[in-house]
Amino acid sequence: MKSIDLMYQTMLAELDQRSFDAAWTADFPSTGRFTPANIKGRKYWYFDIPDGHGGTKRRYVGPADDPVLSQRVADHKRDKDDLRARRRLVNTLTREGGMIAPDAMSGDIVGALAEAGLFRLRGVLIGTVAFQCYSGLLGIRLPMAAILTGDADIAQDYAISREVEDSLPPLVELLQDVDPSFRPVSHRSGSAASTAFQNAGGYRVEFLTSNRGSDDDIDQPARIPALGGASADPLRFLDFLIRDPVRTMLLHRSGIPVVVPDPSRYAVHKLIVASRRHTNEQGLMKRNKDIRQAGLLFDALLQTRRSADLALVYMQAWERGSASQDAIRTGAGMLPAQDAERLKSILIEGAKRIRETVELPF
Repeated sequence: MKSIDLMYQTMLAELDQRSFDAAWTADFPSTGRFTPANIKGRKYWYFDIPDGHGGTKRRYVGPADDPVLSQRVADHKRDKDDLRARRRLVNTLTREGGMIAPDAMSGDIVGALAEAGLFRLRGVLIGTVAFQCYSGLLGIRLPMAAILTGDADIAQDYAISREVEDSLPPLVELLQDVDPSFRPVSHRSGSAASTAFQNAGGYRVEFLTSNRGSDDDIDQPARIPALGGASADPLRFLDFLIRDPVRTMLLHRSGIPVVVPDPSRYAVHKLIVASRRHTNEQGLMKRNKDIRQAGLLFDALLQTRRSADLALVYMQAWERGSASQDAIRTGAGMLPAQDAERLKSILIEGAKRIRETVELPF
């Protein structure tokens, strides 16, 4: 697995900072433009925003002779220039730097949710779209075969969702702004609550939360206060995955600041969920992808000298009890011989670095 040149990693760090700065200036998005209008002999500023249907929505701003508003107009031009520069950075990082860009649908969906406040409200992007971010985060080129997806998975802890006392706009409306064919998917329990949305092309957006009780609750959707009226599927071990997430960039358009699981947690969690997949055709396909992604991350973490990070996270998962240990053993047993040996090596090395004893899953 090849490392990404330091020059491109530095460019990604610059894109990170500029995109996070831009995320705070949402009053007048870069997709719109200030337009002057003369009314009864006086000049006023309006702001035109595309409505997604070929027209525009016009928002009143204020009189043109207001110095504060004049500065806003000047700043907006500067921000649009910065937007173009960030788009060029994204293109360079993906076309020349070997970093991963998501497919257009995934990027547009995550962008819409991010702009609406998903990550401000402490949502976490998980699944393969999150995995795509690890190329830049770790500075490692990842093979395309491991990152193809037809869905987006979003997680939020139930307790956090209650604590933030804020909410996204209605999720179905946000998704239909991206693609009008998005519709709620009937829940397998027969509940009227929906935890997933799907468009006419089969692209699926699913919302998950940590399981707060026994496994008896797993088949029942949980209403999540901050998710714009949507519910989420409780998932065992999800609390482990989304603990202490990290900020990074999804390389789409001008860059989208996102929050994803720590890559070490993602790798260990993939061993756990692989052991719990159904044995039908779809379940086996997902299991193979779980094992492939875990193996790639073990390799990347070893190359980037993050063995201590993995060892610490692995120990946390192991100490959760027998159910977690059995799942890790089963998942590790599915690894190809080379990946299994790599996991063994990184755990032994990591244990030495943190001066702890690690019980191996083999």
